[in-house]
Amino acid sequence: MKIKSIKNLKNLAGKRVLLRSDFNVPLKNGEILEDYKIMRNLPTINFLLEQKCKIIVIAHLGNPKAGVFEEKFSLKPVAKYLDKKIKAKVRFVADTHGFAAGTAVMQMKSKEILFLENLRFYEGEKKNSAEFAKKLASLADVYVNDAFGTSHRADASVSAIKKYLPSYAGLLLENEVIHLEKIRKPKKPLVVIIGGAKLGTKIPLIKAFQKTAYRILVGGALANNFFAVHNYNIGRSLVDDESIKFARKLVKNHKNSNIVLPIDVMVGSKKNFWDAHAVPANKVGDKDYILDIGPKTVEFYKKYIFGAATVVWNGPMGMFEEKKFRHGTLSIARSMSLATDKKVFCVAGGGETVEALKMTKTTSHINWLSTGGGAMLSYLAGEKMPGLSEIVY
Repeated sequence: MKIKSIKNLKNLAGKRVLLRSDFNVPLKNGEILEDYKIMRNLPTINFLLEQKCKIIVIAHLGNPKAGVFEEKFSLKPVAKYLDKKIKAKVRFVADTHGFAAGTAVMQMKSKEILFLENLRFYEGEKKNSAEFAKKLASLADVYVNDAFGTSHRADASVSAIKKYLPSYAGLLLENEVIHLEKIRKPKKPLVVIIGGAKLGTKIPLIKAFQKTAYRILVGGALANNFFAVHNYNIGRSLVDDESIKFARKLVKNHKNSNIVLPIDVMVGSKKNFWDAHAVPANKVGDKDYILDIGPKTVEFYKKYIFGAATVVWNGPMGMFEEKKFRHGTLSIARSMSLATDKKVFCVAGGGETVEALKMTKTTSHINWLSTGGGAMLSYLAGEKMPGLSEIVY
């Protein structure tokens, strides 16, 4: 595998660099609630500043209606925040490819940063429009993709754009690929931990590791679908038809499956979360909601984690946003940290997974924390990654 890294390109001084970043961060009343993705992009920005480049930042925020400006999705607050975190002046322009953007670019000096408006305000972005990509490309001399989290999507700013500019990987994207490759070609035994609500989004990952993983540990609402297939009572717990069909097919076709299910669960009622209590997985009541893995399952899963050579985790073990149902998820987070100390190679990804690791203050204790949820799943499953073509080969 080879990566066209921007750090290997010489004579960057004075070059106009179109930097695709992932600044899709949570906002409330114009305030940044979580700056994790912003901070992870700083090494590439600082590198380009050291090379005396003119940096043109492009990004998206949320999912606004294409062709319509919505102030709540404007990247202006993000530009202001970046200005405080970087040793360079950040100028925001409420445009991406028109007269205002072009004029601002012409006025740029080396070691300056121009931050353009939300790409998704324009129809051409999601349509992977060649015309839109050409207009973006006309602003710069070089294109750098540092937005791994959106590289599984065929958007103009990560896909079509590469036809019109010399294209390279940013430092973050390069590191994402290097670390995730160690999961695709792992030191064994490999243990995969999968949680969350929708099994459908995790099906490709399960298929990809069905034969190579020593064990696939399942938690969250995903486990409910397997319980249902095994005719366990799941009470009023969350399931969906598509996931049950897949779980049934998987159980039927793989009698010696390496999928491991919880042995006990935390249940409660929707109106009274205070009544949370642990029950065996096959003893759930008719009115119960399964909302976390139980304490016996935590200890059970820990043994697999500590016995592995490589571990990858995506998705919470339950409804961890509720205090009484976060023990399972936070325990897995702490176990990942401890396993790393024991020289187990550990990787995690996904928004809620990152949040859980932050709650336990262990984000810096594991080998790699991916900035991509869906992108991480797509890459590990071997699916097409439009943003990586011609950059990673």
